[in-house]
Amino acid sequence: MKRNPKLYLRITIFLFIIYIGLLTVLYLSEHADSAASIRSFNDAVWYSLVTLTTVGYGDLTPVTPLGHAVGAVFLFLSAGIMMTLFGAVISFVTSEGLPFFLLGLQRRKNWYYFADYGVEASTLAKNICKEDSLAIIIFGEKKNNQMEFPDYPCLFISASPLRIVSHKKNMGAKCKIFLMKENDIGVNIRAANLHTLPVEVYARTTNGRDSLSGNISFFHSYDCCARQYWRSRPLCSSENIIVIIGFENYGRCILERAILTNIISVDQHISYHIFGDAVTFLAMHSHLHETFSLNKESASTDSLIFHDGPWEQCSALLEQADRIIICTDDEPAGWNIFWRLSSYYKIQGQIHLRSSQKAPGVSYFGANEDIYTPDQIMRTSLNKAAVAINELFRKSVSYPTLGWDELDTVHRESKISAADHILTKIRILLSDETITEITPAIIEAANKEYVKNRQSESMRDMYRRLDHSRWLRFYTFYNWSYGPVRNDFARQHPMLCPYQELTSEQKRERDAAWELLSCLASDAFL
Repeated sequence: MKRNPKLYLRITIFLFIIYIGLLTVLYLSEHADSAASIRSFNDAVWYSLVTLTTVGYGDLTPVTPLGHAVGAVFLFLSAGIMMTLFGAVISFVTSEGLPFFLLGLQRRKNWYYFADYGVEASTLAKNICKEDSLAIIIFGEKKNNQMEFPDYPCLFISASPLRIVSHKKNMGAKCKIFLMKENDIGVNIRAANLHTLPVEVYARTTNGRDSLSGNISFFHSYDCCARQYWRSRPLCSSENIIVIIGFENYGRCILERAILTNIISVDQHISYHIFGDAVTFLAMHSHLHETFSLNKESASTDSLIFHDGPWEQCSALLEQADRIIICTDDEPAGWNIFWRLSSYYKIQGQIHLRSSQKAPGVSYFGANEDIYTPDQIMRTSLNKAAVAINELFRKSVSYPTLGWDELDTVHRESKISAADHILTKIRILLSDETITEITPAIIEAANKEYVKNRQSESMRDMYRRLDHSRWLRFYTFYNWSYGPVRNDFARQHPMLCPYQELTSEQKRERDAAWELLSCLASDAFL
């Protein structure tokens, strides 16, 4: 039912007039009596307040018949007023009044709004609280009796993003809004018109898109898992055979990240053996044969070998593998594979199992608390590094290039992929394959090593060859091919050729991804 503010105002005014009238009658009937204690209008007001609130000090009492009548009216009203006040307080505490009141006191803090409460949303919220002492977590729904209250400060308010944003009144940092259900941006009523609000929006998707409009960014939970996997368990120079069991969403992203970031040597020849349906994948990435040996092991380049049959039939391969990655979308099925491998096969290498929950005694990856982190979802440091690479690249070439905001999705992803490889470059420079986190001290040490080594022509050439190999992988993955002139529409590029065929200027372009280390060492990107 629609509320009528004017009606409420009229009722309030009417009740106030009656109240003033009763006070006037009380005053006029009492002040003329010499025995009366109510001698002034102020005394009448005080008597009414003491009576209506049921305090009853007894310092003032009416003595005239008319005064007694007015006092009786106040006595009857006092019970109704107290019940109304009590009800109002209960309503304020149990409804949205109290949460909004608390929010209003903290407008300068950092607000994080989640459209719904769930496992993923709660995990990300908890990780945000760990990293941001000024975080205010808001779940856009009412808490029901089945919910276990989170062990971090948060508010449950059934309110739209528009209402939350308007309540912040543009004070402090922009509100960040999260849609944690897959592809929720098109169906959740609370996602409507988010692009018009002064907020940062992060929406979970399965289609791999990176952005929709200026303030809306997508994140891909499967890709976040793959990034986290290769970051925490990097490829080692001693590994030659990698087996991937399960080629659905998780398996596909694990392989994609391997293709784009597992470049550790100009002479590497890693064999990736994939068990699962790869028909669609190979159809979408029809140029992979230009940088990989497909379905045949090679001694000079990396190989992608797709197996049609079940993994159980390849016992010799499983025993020779340096690592086996179990990454089925169906988690119980993955556990079943893990136990069968452990029970019936002589596995010499590592077995890594995807598990959304921590699994003691098992080499697992993909736990919710590792995937749903602010840095994974918002990619703040990665995007900053990608912008920096683009600026370094623009300064290194003589021809006009586009700024970050002018780049299309593919070319933005190209710079993001280059930034994603920076951790691998650090491991190479410091000859330490155990590094899984980037710290200022590590960046500085790696940059010093690069500055020293690049004085050698052979070392500089090796660094350039390595990044050119990474660059070739990215563009062939997105189905670009060689062309004498760059044509973005036809997806052709003159640099999609062997390193030795590049011009001197084209070779110098490969320095930008390495020189990012100097930029990171002088600024707080990561």
